[in-house]
Amino acid sequence: MGILSSIFSKIFPSAKAKTTTGAEAVTGTGAAPGATSAAAPAAPVEQVDVSAVLNDLASKNSQKLNWKTSIVDLLKLLDLDSSLTARKTLAQELGYTGDTNDSASMNIWLHKQVMNKLAENGGKVPDELK
Repeated sequence: MGILSSIFSKIFPSAKAKTTTGAEAVTGTGAAPGATSAAAPAAPVEQVDVSAVLNDLASKNSQKLNWKTSIVDLLKLLDLDSSLTARKTLAQELGYTGDTNDSASMNIWLHKQVMNKLAENGGKVPDELK
């Protein structure tokens, strides 16, 4: 997942945070017909305090970036491309179905989705950011 995985690699120390859904799990590993098997649960990822990581980065950044509400500022803080093209790509990665030409609505949606994905993948994200 290009941009989302780049976001994860900047926030999670191991960059091994799960970036896929369970739907992508591989099944049919040669078990006998009729046999059932459950996918092995993923190893737990050490929970990372996303706010602490981002606040630390913000304290070292010369720009005053509002990463808590702005996807553009969040991407800038992580030293990632924050252009409209990059945000449209991220929207596509995350399954945005709205009008990508309405960048204000898309940006709000993107920020919320990124925070939710971080929370789903081992990030401790305050409820007000999800």
